Amino acid sequence: MKFKGILAIQDALGAKNCNLRPITDRELRLLLGVIMDTLDEFPLLKGMSAEQIKVFGDRCLWRNYEAGETIIDHQELSKEIRFISHGTVRALVRMIEGREVILNDHGQGEFFGHLAAIDDGPRSASILALSNCRICIMPKGVFQEIVETVPEIAWRVMNHLASDIRRLSHRLSEFSFLKAKYRLYAELLRLSRPRTGGQSASHAQHRIISPAPLQSDIADRISSRREIVSRDMKELERMGILERTRGGLVILQPDALANMAAEGWAS
Repeated sequence: MKFKGILAIQDALGAKNCNLRPITDRELRLLLGVIMDTLDEFPLLKGMSAEQIKVFGDRCLWRNYEAGETIIDHQELSKEIRFISHGTVRALVRMIEGREVILNDHGQGEFFGHLAAIDDGPRSASILALSNCRICIMPKGVFQEIVETVPEIAWRVMNHLASDIRRLSHRLSEFSFLKAKYRLYAELLRLSRPRTGGQSASHAQHRIISPAPLQSDIADRISSRREIVSRDMKELERMGILERTRGGLVILQPDALANMAAEGWAS
């Protein structure tokens, strides 16, 4: 089913007359309840024929989750791989003493749960819905058939696993050798993206984290405490490196922050 006049509907919803970003075509379709679920929306699965998309897609389940709902529990024995059609999820591990360690956030088009689908082991982390989500649940057998049938997809899976190993190895090194403030500097840089929309040359060098994360979430990401994160972020603001705005956290001097993070390896 095709929609005409998407921009006109967005205008009616007020997206162009306020500070909200315009909604995407997919978000609008989701809002109106006319999403057509199909596997070809996921980058990992590009390269399948139309027949394969239909045959494999008919064997998958699509489910909605509400914000705050647990999608997967740590150590559970389910084996499906899951794809995010819409929304954002968080991978985390809850410690016995009640603390959480945030491993990563995943958004639209990304996937999770592939480790258990590959090695039949228990789930290595819990997955929590950060927003309302629509998830494609693909059985292990379907995933196995796809990677055996389409070498291009199998190569993407291996590439993704290699990236995960590199990322986790680097984070393990940070946890082992860096003090909390240096882990904070590195995490702020990782969470940031180039800031767009500015007029000045200096503005173009800025990076932004938007929306601004909770200090407790940052602490969980770097295995620290909120009080320590609060103290060190205030020091960065005092130095003119970090600024809080309505749009998020702005890193005014990314190069300086990167140099400060690098100093941790020499201390």
